[in-house]
Amino acid sequence: MAAVAGLNAFLSFYRSAALQRPLAAQWTSTFPHRGLCGVPTKTNKPKTPTPTENESLLDNLNLMGVDVKRARQRQPGVLRKPFTNEHGLAKFLKGKGASCKVVAGIVSRYPRAITRSIEHLERRWELWRDIFETDAHIVSILDRSPESFFRSSDNENLKKNIAFLTSLGLNNKDLHRLLTKAPRTFSNSLELNKQMVEFLEEVCVELGGEKQNLFPKSVISKNLYILIRSTKRVKTNIDILRAFLELSNSELLDILQGPVAQIIDLSNVYLKNNFHALQQRLVSNGCGKSDLKNLVLRYPMVLFTGSETLSSKMDCLVRGGITMKQILEKPKVLDYSIQNITGRLEELHRVRYDFEKKGISILDSSKKRFAAKMEKLETEGKFLHYDVT
Repeated sequence: MAAVAGLNAFLSFYRSAALQRPLAAQWTSTFPHRGLCGVPTKTNKPKTPTPTENESLLDNLNLMGVDVKRARQRQPGVLRKPFTNEHGLAKFLKGKGASCKVVAGIVSRYPRAITRSIEHLERRWELWRDIFETDAHIVSILDRSPESFFRSSDNENLKKNIAFLTSLGLNNKDLHRLLTKAPRTFSNSLELNKQMVEFLEEVCVELGGEKQNLFPKSVISKNLYILIRSTKRVKTNIDILRAFLELSNSELLDILQGPVAQIIDLSNVYLKNNFHALQQRLVSNGCGKSDLKNLVLRYPMVLFTGSETLSSKMDCLVRGGITMKQILEKPKVLDYSIQNITGRLEELHRVRYDFEKKGISILDSSKKRFAAKMEKLETEGKFLHYDVT
């Protein structure tokens, strides 16, 4: 028993000291050295051994509260690495204000974080602090999206991309949004990002634009994902828009700098199929090409919605007494789920709301505003009832 107690005391001391060791000491192998023998197969070729997981690493992650099962599903190769820096990462993040729970969540969702050195983490943090105001802000982003910080190991490339995007006129707010929503932008090589920017400048010139140096900024600020798509995809989508909407060069130039920019990164097949389905639906309801054009220009997000879902939403509205003309005039009502639309229609029918006289703006309102409006309508209905009686 004394020997067991002594061994436990030694292990406790060793784990405590591991968190305090300098980087060079942390980056030592905790993977047991094993000799592996190939097992001959029927073809007499040696069988490649399956790498085993680092048991010491698994113990450390469990002690940190990491969801190892989830980490294994995300990036299983990390758990087989002989050299990792989980203790260094935990100490670094806690020093920036992250709780143990946040650290565990980061590693659970993006295990590759434990392969980054302290030097790398410090330099990357410096670059992010040029964009974000506080350490707490960065920690909150890592808690939501660890990939945005840990995906790339090339800090120099990150620095170059930040400088390049800033040169386009993008401000810290734009860079903030890019880092949190489209972090692969900064993992791209600088040359790849330059290719997209040059392509957008060429589009502007071809369409008769005179401010091609400002055009890329306008498009990127509207569509954060554009830089992680291929120029071929974007070019094809621009051609699809021109063909379906029968746009002139000046019209196309204008809409690409507006909300329509949000859809030019979609899959070409998806965009084309949704265009076809929307066109057929409108034609079946007596609408013409001009209605399709006006709908897309007014509410381009309609093309984000799958054709079956969009058709179901329109059917739900029509069954509820809404006309296609009203939908075209207030297309943002299609933003809401079928369940939400159905529920609101039922409530409005209960108070005998007249859509023909009052329109459908009430359907396109926030949850809070809709509830307030319903309360007012119900009160008015009670007073009307009392007057009648």
